[in-house]
Amino acid sequence: VLFAMAMVWVRSATGPMTTHFWGPVANWGLVASAAYDAGFKGPEIISLPMTGTMIVYSSLFMRFAWCVQPRNMILLACHSFNVLAQGNQLRRALEYKLEKDPGAMDEIKTLGIQAATATSIVASSLVARKPVMNAALAGPSFTKKIAEMPAGPFYIHFWAPSSKWMLSVSNLMDLNRPVENISLAQTLSLTATGVVWSRWSMVINPINYNLMTVNIALGCTSGYHLFRKLKADYYGD
Repeated sequence: VLFAMAMVWVRSATGPMTTHFWGPVANWGLVASAAYDAGFKGPEIISLPMTGTMIVYSSLFMRFAWCVQPRNMILLACHSFNVLAQGNQLRRALEYKLEKDPGAMDEIKTLGIQAATATSIVASSLVARKPVMNAALAGPSFTKKIAEMPAGPFYIHFWAPSSKWMLSVSNLMDLNRPVENISLAQTLSLTATGVVWSRWSMVINPINYNLMTVNIALGCTSGYHLFRKLKADYYGD
């Protein structure tokens, strides 16, 4: 009976024979890397822009995992845990900066203002979503077409992938980050996620070209930092 149940799961829409399994599993690397860094690495390797971005990104992808077809509970669990793991990393980084850097308070205030601004924009968008969508549906054919797009700007299928662009932006902000302050575990996980999700975005419903493009970008920007880290740690002079 147990074997039969296992085989039903293996052959299911989100089983290990499909990308719907391996795409979300790749994201568990983000959780594992945060846990590894928290247990074995110092807080100096934590990037505040990347960590803050991942909290927002995972919060949106929790909703995405529930709405996407087939519904993906593995992805939902992954991002739920990632919010907690990255929140712990953010706490460690802030405590470290306040202790070691006299000018850290100004940086933290700036990040706080940016976070508050982003939260206000998201909240305003949620409030305005229904009225704007109804107006678009009642408008000309091109606005109606945009409003009816399943991965368009009125649905989580647009906003969750769009939030992932901030991961690549964070990579670019850290373009000249000293290699000794780069987390190998996190960078490897982000690169793997970018590669695997580029494929997964094409087999989910609705097909999501925004998600495919952002993951190609993430794979490239994270791959750049991964190359720098591997070169410095294993192939340097």
